[in-house]
Amino acid sequence: MTDQTQDENFVSFGEQGAQLTYGSYLGLETLLDSQHLESDPPAHDELLFITVHQVYELWFQQLLHELTAARDAMLLGADGGRLWWAQHLMARAHVIERVLVQQIDVLETMTPQDFLQFRQRLAPASGFQSVQFRELEFLSGAKDPAYLRRFKGITTAEQERLDARLAEPTLWDAFVTVLATGGLPAGDDAEVSASMRTVAHDRDRYAVVWALGEALLQHDELAASWRARHVVMVERMIGSKSGTGGSSGSAYLRSRLPVRYYPLLWDLRSEL
Repeated sequence: MTDQTQDENFVSFGEQGAQLTYGSYLGLETLLDSQHLESDPPAHDELLFITVHQVYELWFQQLLHELTAARDAMLLGADGGRLWWAQHLMARAHVIERVLVQQIDVLETMTPQDFLQFRQRLAPASGFQSVQFRELEFLSGAKDPAYLRRFKGITTAEQERLDARLAEPTLWDAFVTVLATGGLPAGDDAEVSASMRTVAHDRDRYAVVWALGEALLQHDELAASWRARHVVMVERMIGSKSGTGGSSGSAYLRSRLPVRYYPLLWDLRSEL
């Protein structure tokens, strides 16, 4: 290796002559200038409200990154040798989802009176309009094209992302692929249920398949935990008032509590 090549490949850790800084790498100038209050005079807790929801969207972005990769690893099937990677990514997603539930504690330090100081300025914006949250539901398996007709004010790019999520395989589709490539019948729900009973009763042989099924169930449970925790927080904050986007508020949120991404995995418990 020549001296010139060594110089080109040499990385010096330290601040001397640095071209990349902590702030520039993380884009902090832009990030920390992204919280713009609508209240006038400024309501003290509006910054908290904006920050928590922006952090949610950052975590949603990360979850989409991890769960999409986990799905793709499962689509390769057992022959692709990437099922361990899918397990790893699902475990990471579970940790992030627990953080999402815990973040509600931060929002609940805001009293109803504090929230009412700026709530009217939010309309018609609503959490219902979170495109990334809907992407997560579609990717997880809860695809409902009707949501696209109810979205207001989304961009063309956001519409295209939602359309793509509706068209692409879900985590459940990927898991069914894992069953099929592992030699287990998976042509319809009845076959999948029968195969999962086989897996459950022979975990030595199907350890990875069982672990992935449990990972999906954990993902489903944590999503349900977030929905349950969220609706209670909303009721504590605004009672039975309608949502800023025009929804029925907590009544709508409660109607979403029974949602389950993987009913066959839940039914398996009754069949064992």
